Amino acid sequence: MSDHSTTAPPPGALDPHDTAFFGHPRGLSTLFFTEMWERFSYYGGRAILILFMTAAITDGGLGMNAATAAPIYGIYVACVYLFALPGGWVADRLVGQRNAVIWGGVLIAAGNFSLAAPGTTFFYLGLALIVLGTGLLKPSVSTIVGDLYPEGGARRDAGFSIFYMGINIGAFIAPLIVGTLGENVDWHLGFAAAGIGMVLGLIQYRYGFKFLRDAGHLKEEARSTRGQAFRMAGLGIGLVLALAVVLYWLNNVGTLNITIQGAAGLTGAIILGVAVVFFGSVLTFGHLETAEKKRVVVIFLLFIGASIFWAGFEQAASSLNLFADQRTDRVILGLEAPTSWLQSINPLFIITMAPVFAWLWVWLQHRDPSIPVKFGLGLVLLGVGFFVIAWGATYTTPEMAESSSMGVSPAWLIATYFLHTCGELCLSPVGLSSITKLSPPKYVGQMMGTWFMGAALGNLIAGLVAGYFDTLPLPGLFAWVAITVIVAGFFFFVFSRPISRLIGGHV
Repeated sequence: MSDHSTTAPPPGALDPHDTAFFGHPRGLSTLFFTEMWERFSYYGGRAILILFMTAAITDGGLGMNAATAAPIYGIYVACVYLFALPGGWVADRLVGQRNAVIWGGVLIAAGNFSLAAPGTTFFYLGLALIVLGTGLLKPSVSTIVGDLYPEGGARRDAGFSIFYMGINIGAFIAPLIVGTLGENVDWHLGFAAAGIGMVLGLIQYRYGFKFLRDAGHLKEEARSTRGQAFRMAGLGIGLVLALAVVLYWLNNVGTLNITIQGAAGLTGAIILGVAVVFFGSVLTFGHLETAEKKRVVVIFLLFIGASIFWAGFEQAASSLNLFADQRTDRVILGLEAPTSWLQSINPLFIITMAPVFAWLWVWLQHRDPSIPVKFGLGLVLLGVGFFVIAWGATYTTPEMAESSSMGVSPAWLIATYFLHTCGELCLSPVGLSSITKLSPPKYVGQMMGTWFMGAALGNLIAGLVAGYFDTLPLPGLFAWVAITVIVAGFFFFVFSRPISRLIGGHV
């Protein structure tokens, strides 16, 4: 008699016993490299984006000052996170995650190749295409990873750990390749390299379709309501286009005076307003039990804490990138290292230190710090990092921008990134895990969306703060950021017990 546990699954069905990729499903390797190349594309382009915008026109750049370039950067990266919400909806309701990855990758590649073309029209078109493509691809590829493990459990968690390693490998190598080409050869060639990386990811993804089996296809219940979903999508797109036309007309006739700084500020206000309305409606009309309402309040506090954290952390590619470009000595053995190489420091620290922090939390299991304490620790470490770079900035002057050999040692930035990475490892994984644990079952997906909103708001604020790079003394600017995030960290320390009581003992 045959053993049912060893019976082969029907063609196309997911096999819980598939261990072809280091003990994991063979499809994980397809998704690992897809995400690695997508992150290569994103982080490569991000590493040189603000440098390209602020470079002189004679050097192939756009000739913007920091006050203009930083808000554009902030709006761009904020939209990258925000569009994960409608992108996830499109994948769930219209095309399925598997096709969403294909279409997202095509849009991302097209966006990078558009950035590789000269002219501001192609520049803004490229940013828009990357936003749309990332919104489709990013949530979808993670969902397919989960689908590969129908049995769930610890093996699924381990699979995601391997998958996230692909993210950081892509983020590590991207600035080294894209940055070198962009800064030392031609900016547009750097963006083209990012596009080629996405194309390579798409090729191997399409080749690996057969290893994904049934994972990522449009669910049967979504097929039955697909027509209604298309009508809703068309209505939404029509409203957005109509609003854009009205705003464009009002700006042209002089009724409104829309500046890039004003647009960035308005975007931030809208994100925060939407979050407040969402949490308020869930608490008021969500038909939740008292314990669930308390945990939703905690998620809102975590949303605020995460927004403040990312507002500081994401200055790595804006104000800190400008600091590396204009105030840091990058001459090594007589050769000038590209500015963007320093963008590889954080993912390198993540790769080497993530296992250390995983071991640390296990070692502290009997005295494991609570969720608010870990959030507070992450914010304080971020703030200390900004105090370090504020200290280093006291030894710089604006005249250093004339020569890369006149700046301070890159050790100031490396020490800052080390502390920021420690803060990230305290806050980011804990935040993601906490939302899944604290959310009412019927709101898990939407509450996870608030994490993306917090990241979007933080990225936007990071861009706005970086806009003062040219106008404020850098020690004061960085010290102001440090004080803000440390005060937020101490809030979580001081109120850790009340917040823990709201969470309840079961988490």
